[in-house]
Formats: sequence, C-alpha cells, structure tokens
Amino acid sequence: MSKRQYHHGELRNTLLDAAEVLVRENGVVGWSLREASARVGVSPSAAYHHFTSRDALVNALSVRVLARLGERMSSAAAQAAGPGVDTQQGIIAAGCAYVRWALEDPAVARLAFGFGAQDSEAMIAPHPHDVIEAELDRLVATGALNATARPGAEFAIWAAMHGLATLLADGLMILDGPEAADLQTERLLRAVLTGLTQETAPSQGRPTAHSAHTERRTRRQGNSTPDEPSATAPTRLQ
Repeated sequence: MSKRQYHHGELRNTLLDAAEVLVRENGVVGWSLREASARVGVSPSAAYHHFTSRDALVNALSVRVLARLGERMSSAAAQAAGPGVDTQQGIIAAGCAYVRWALEDPAVARLAFGFGAQDSEAMIAPHPHDVIEAELDRLVATGALNATARPGAEFAIWAAMHGLATLLADGLMILDGPEAADLQTERLLRAVLTGLTQETAPSQGRPTAHSAHTERRTRRQGNSTPDEPSATAPTRLQ
C-alpha cells in the first residue's frame, strides 16, 4: 500500500485526529502509535518525527482536548451573561457545558483528565480551570461572593462538576436526558456557591490546592514555586 504525503504541520494534526477517533473506538489504552500511523496512511517512522512515543501523542491530544473544553465553557459562560441576569448563571452555564461534554464524549473526557496533559509544559488556553477562576472573580467583583471565600473556591466548583460528570459517565447516577443533567448541575453548583457565600474566614487558614495547570502558569510567570505553598504536598489536578 502506498503511503500518503502530508505537509509537516498537516501530518501532526491528522495524527491527532486519528488518535481521537481511536480513543472513541477502543478506549484510552486500546490502541498504539503504529495504529494511528496506519489509520492516516503513513509509516511509523513518519509519525515519530512529530511524536516520539504513544505517550507523546496522548499528551498532545490531551492538551488539544482540554483547550477545546475550555473554549466550550468560556463560550457558554459568555452567552449566559448579560444585564439583569442572575450573576451565578455564567459559572452554572460553564458547569453545564463541562458535564454535557463529559457525557457526550466519555472516552475522550477520561483521556483528558486521566492521561498526559499534567506532564506537558504546553499552556492550555483557555483552560477549564481559568474559566472557573474568571467566573468566580466576576462574582467577587459584583459582590455576589465575599473575597475571603474566593481563595481555592475554583477547586470546590471543579470537584462538584467533575464529580457529577464522573458519576453520570460511569453509570453510577442515572438522569433522564441532557436537560435533567443541566438541572442537576445547576442544583449542585448553586449549593456549592451558597456554601461559599456563607463562609467566614477560618482562623487557621485553608488548605492550599494546586493543579498541574496552575503550577505551569506560575512557572511561566517566573516563580519557582506556586503562591502560598501548603505545608503538605499539594493536591494535583489536571
């Protein structure tokens, strides 16, 4: 069989496309770089010019998928905002976009959060974490959330939406369609936000959580360690 010819950048993107299809077909671990190469009609050696291993391909795909999720969440939050609109609607819309994405594409979602991107130095923009942070900052700016409750609140929100998405994707919780998932997401996030608005500043401070993304961001800003380091090892999220 003759091998196809691709421009340099085109082959990289085509391999990423093929890997994403293979993830949907076979799961996160049920395929190889050789299979991705065969899928697009090139030799493994041609693929190695772009990805030195399957892990490198998975890493790059994770980065691409997380950026796409961030765009989806950011767009949903922007569309929900507006004069006279409940100030919580932006972060709720972002959360609904997150949960729906995980339900629509569960294999790719598992890849994005379970493999690869935590080891990459590539900055993901917009990262889902940044979208949540921006919406929480907006709540503080409008007076809907106390500034004292803001530090680390993005992890409380993320834990809620990711936990719900995981329960639904794994079949441990069953809802009647995507609209029901939206309603459940809204209920959960409003409960978390209500708890945050009622928080008072703790006398001994709060545990500091970091993620691979926030650590990358801190390094890019020229710091050697994340802000406000915890006395214990940080909780690492994607």
